[in-house]
Amino acid sequence: MKLLYFASVREAIGLSSEECDVPQDARSVGDLVAWISAGSQEHARALHDLSRLRFALDQEMVSGDALLGTAQELAIFPPVTGG
Repeated sequence: MKLLYFASVREAIGLSSEECDVPQDARSVGDLVAWISAGSQEHARALHDLSRLRFALDQEMVSGDALLGTAQELAIFPPVTGG
């Protein structure tokens, strides 16, 4: 699966994207993010609070409990504010 990181998540991890093989026990977005978080200190720091992150599976906004299904892309980004 292609992982895309945006804004402060990208800055904290130091990558804009990466590829991963989704582990069989990762069924939801939250499961996958928890697994990704264990990859490095940078990932753990950037992804530690799921409630503050937003997700898109194959360019569709989803919640952390959304099932991964056959998705090919997960985008992770902080909430966006505007004015």
